[in-house]
Amino acid sequence: MRNLQKKPETSPSSVHYGWVIVFVGTLTIVACLGLARFAFGMLLPAMRDALGMSYDQMGLLGTANFAGYLVAVATTPLLLRRLSPRKLISAGLLLIGCCTLGIGISNSYLPVLLLYTLVGCGSGLANIPVMVLVSYWFRSDRRGRAAGLIVAGSGFAIIFSGVAIPLLNVRFGTDGWRAGWLLIALIVLLITLIAALLIRNNPTEKGLEAVGAKEQENYDPAETKGNFSRLRILSHLGGLYFAFGATYVIYGTFIVTTMIEEYNFAEASAGHFWSWVGFFSLFSGTLFGTLSDKIGRKGGLMAVFSVQTLAYLLAGLKLGTIAIFSSVILYGLAAFAIPAIMAAAIGDYLGKARAATGFSLITFGFAIGQTLGPAAAGAVAERTGTFSGSYLSSAALTLLAVILAFFLPSPSTGGKG
Repeated sequence: MRNLQKKPETSPSSVHYGWVIVFVGTLTIVACLGLARFAFGMLLPAMRDALGMSYDQMGLLGTANFAGYLVAVATTPLLLRRLSPRKLISAGLLLIGCCTLGIGISNSYLPVLLLYTLVGCGSGLANIPVMVLVSYWFRSDRRGRAAGLIVAGSGFAIIFSGVAIPLLNVRFGTDGWRAGWLLIALIVLLITLIAALLIRNNPTEKGLEAVGAKEQENYDPAETKGNFSRLRILSHLGGLYFAFGATYVIYGTFIVTTMIEEYNFAEASAGHFWSWVGFFSLFSGTLFGTLSDKIGRKGGLMAVFSVQTLAYLLAGLKLGTIAIFSSVILYGLAAFAIPAIMAAAIGDYLGKARAATGFSLITFGFAIGQTLGPAAAGAVAERTGTFSGSYLSSAALTLLAVILAFFLPSPSTGGKG
């Protein structure tokens, strides 16, 4: 028991293992969301040509992936009762690695549809436990920053895909998309090994305490009376997460196709624009996560949704190249801030004992949103020949989310709501 008194996080000569968890968590997000999901938008135009896909089929691929994610979200709380986060994360990453390998060697649409659905399952199985670890390894005053650093993994993956995929297409021609999926598979499998070796489920496994101000540890949100109910806060956060899921994925899936087909960008130029999304998104989680540590989760969410609203408006109004570039910057700056704030908020409102179940429940709203978004956008584009209407609808929904976030109750931590 004496080891529980050690506080390496305050020692100038050592690094608390919580930051190792953050590093591995970042790699996990690179694999389960960044490469498995956001590289898809770069690979999609070449896949469409090779497999003869319509806009409807393109949208269905994205929807199938998110349907798989939805299944994982529904089952993860049950699985976490039997498997540790470490085992579940490793299993999810292994599933992604094997399925992306299969996509790379597929020759028709239906196998790709099935495999990409399973990739979505693996993404959910890995993503939810790694974000839940934040509540165990970090106290409230550090959760936003830690979660923000973890979600930056998607930004690294976007930069990588924006540079690497066009190069692979030049090198391998019509088989460039296959080379892209095979490369993704190899990277994911390597990250699977790293995660299995380094992840620890909670600080006690290393004889440590959580990172952050110690006075935070005595607060138990479950004991709070009258300030909010668990059902109300889960519904509120779930609704906000739905708005994020339904909108950000439309942009992430179709913006490269929009630039190529509606703005006549060369694929390499569109890839460079997409890389800028990755670059600016490196700061999104940390920037808004840390901001939410200081001004509260409510203010942080309102700020992010406001930035996203402007990004979608600029994309939907078709004001020209400068507007699209501005949209890309704004989208990148806000891209992955919502998951970071949500991971921190669920610990603030429900406490770490209920963090896994709570995060899974609100992620269900997110998963429903991102399941419906691509299919709806693809269907609309098939009939109108443009994604402009989908971007404008996204702006309207995120503006509604700004208003909804304003009415979030304050957790009784002595901090801000």
